[in-house]
Amino acid sequence: MDALNLPPFEHKITKSGANYLIFDILRRKNIVLTPEEWVRQHFLHYLINDLLYPKSLISIERGTNYNKLQKRTDLCVYDNSGNPFLLVECKASYVPITQDVVKQVSVYNQTLKAKFVVITNGLAHYCWQVDFDTRQFQPLLEIPVYSQL
Repeated sequence: MDALNLPPFEHKITKSGANYLIFDILRRKNIVLTPEEWVRQHFLHYLINDLLYPKSLISIERGTNYNKLQKRTDLCVYDNSGNPFLLVECKASYVPITQDVVKQVSVYNQTLKAKFVVITNGLAHYCWQVDFDTRQFQPLLEIPVYSQL
């Protein structure tokens, strides 16, 4: 797998048949290791180990409906009241972050209404604070640390 612009973590990779698997600390099971999963696991550990987000407030691949279509979010962090707070869309490192990717996350967030949105391909990371009253995305220079929220 590619080196990413995220802190390394102690990952557990095993092989099962033709597939490599990576242990997911939230789902507590091995997941097929794809390039996107590699980014998601790195970003998950970054949220927990470096930005100090509680594991108990994070979900992976949460299902949501938008215009009667079933969508899945890569990572979603909830506030203490159980409301979506930070939405993270992960792409494989070779996938550029384009306007289409930003639109995809914006569509997901119309239903979830998370205050912060992050898009990452493991190399580039973009974070915005969302103002739903004005329908504006304010770019942030850094992803917020949990204790500063």
